[in-house]
Amino acid sequence: MSTIQQPEIAVVITAMAGAEVKKFMDAEGVDPSKGGLRVSVQPGGCSGFKYGLLIEDQPADDDVILEQEGFKVFVDPFSAQYLSGVTIDYVSSMQGSGFTFKNPNATGGCGCGSSFSA
Repeated sequence: MSTIQQPEIAVVITAMAGAEVKKFMDAEGVDPSKGGLRVSVQPGGCSGFKYGLLIEDQPADDDVILEQEGFKVFVDPFSAQYLSGVTIDYVSSMQGSGFTFKNPNATGGCGCGSSFSA
């Protein structure tokens, strides 16, 4: 039994984003009982950090695992400190479609919507 204290983080994934995640998981043949969506923050982007989304077959040993409706979300310890309170949505518009991030902890951002500073 693990005694590692997992950080409390709250990531909100809208119904629209969740439906898209499930479509991607089906397309890649990922079992929702084991695999899920990796949400990460990486150095880079035009404001200092950028978000990453990736479908994975299973979590890493040190991931925080968040249960969603029909799938899991994996967050690594580095990313967890920047993701609490983030809302991930999926938007479809004339300009295109894609995932968007609303981060109440961000101190700055840019026009691309996938980069932020903290």
